[in-house]
Amino acid sequence: MKIAVLPGDGIGTEIVAEAVKVLNTLDLKFEMETALVGGAAYDAYGHPLPEATLKLAMASDAVLFGAVGDWKYDTLDRPLRPEQAILGLRKNMGLFANFRPAICYEQLVGASSLKPELISGLDILIIRELTGDIYFGQPRGRRIATDGHFPGAEEAFDTMRYSKPEIERIAHVAFQAARKRKAAGSEGRVTSVDKANVLETFQFWKDVVTEVGKAYPDIALDHMYVDNAAMQLVKEPKRFDVVVTGNMFGDILSDEASMLTGSIGMLPSASLNTKSQGLYEPSHGSAPDIAGKGVANPLATILSAAMMLRFSLNQGEAAERIEAAVQKVLAQGLRTGDIWSEGTTKVGTLEMGDAVVKALD
Repeated sequence: MKIAVLPGDGIGTEIVAEAVKVLNTLDLKFEMETALVGGAAYDAYGHPLPEATLKLAMASDAVLFGAVGDWKYDTLDRPLRPEQAILGLRKNMGLFANFRPAICYEQLVGASSLKPELISGLDILIIRELTGDIYFGQPRGRRIATDGHFPGAEEAFDTMRYSKPEIERIAHVAFQAARKRKAAGSEGRVTSVDKANVLETFQFWKDVVTEVGKAYPDIALDHMYVDNAAMQLVKEPKRFDVVVTGNMFGDILSDEASMLTGSIGMLPSASLNTKSQGLYEPSHGSAPDIAGKGVANPLATILSAAMMLRFSLNQGEAAERIEAAVQKVLAQGLRTGDIWSEGTTKVGTLEMGDAVVKALD
């Protein structure tokens, strides 16, 4: 089982170190190789995704990723910014399906900003299409406008686009995930989020998802505009089971959903291709303001490592062990600062990782 370990920037190195420590506690044989990515790679090689790093990722069964980015790189040309590394990995590895579970652990109900009765028992899976939409659509750039409200003025543009095969494959992933969740006791519902009332791209999305849904008569399907979905995630989050949506909407909604759980520091993610090769990362960013202080929450990264074991390495039992260890640590009252509340014990990054290791033992 070959794992490419790409810590990245900011708190990435700290949180990935704890996930690696947890993985090394398991009685499994891993071949782990670490490489630079993001701003760290730019500083060393002049590019956020060096050829050697990409080659390592492509040759691995899975990638354990930290986070990239720092304000000091904001003046670079866009192709050289750290964030381009993750886009490059998604494109080259064909990582089209992004799984972002939003689970509210019973021990963290009080850490959410919503009322306990709204989020107690919350278990949502957001599936975000990852290689299409406005992030990858062409043409894009800047030019002098020849029409519109301000002809002659400088303007910028990006292109939103989806092909039918792209929508079909992510829809199948969503329906199959809902079917598996239904077998485990969930409702068995897919909510497809779009903006079909305004955007032709998402009218097309809605039509294709509806057609795919006919092959899954055991799974309920409903459609929701993205603005309403954003509202319902706060108003009635437990109405959702599996949410499937495009790249940009999924980016925004999954971050919103993370705050239902109490902290984005608790939200893991998995990005998969058709071969179950995947990239696993916490949903949060590099947080340069707290980097090096030892206060970041490593649990999202540790839970991402558990998803890696389940989806790419066929080690479901080991994944369950890690998830159970995290719940045990939370039950013991240990909290990093982002999820701390009165009556619990505040710990740092290293201490939280050690506690998960101890719980595994």
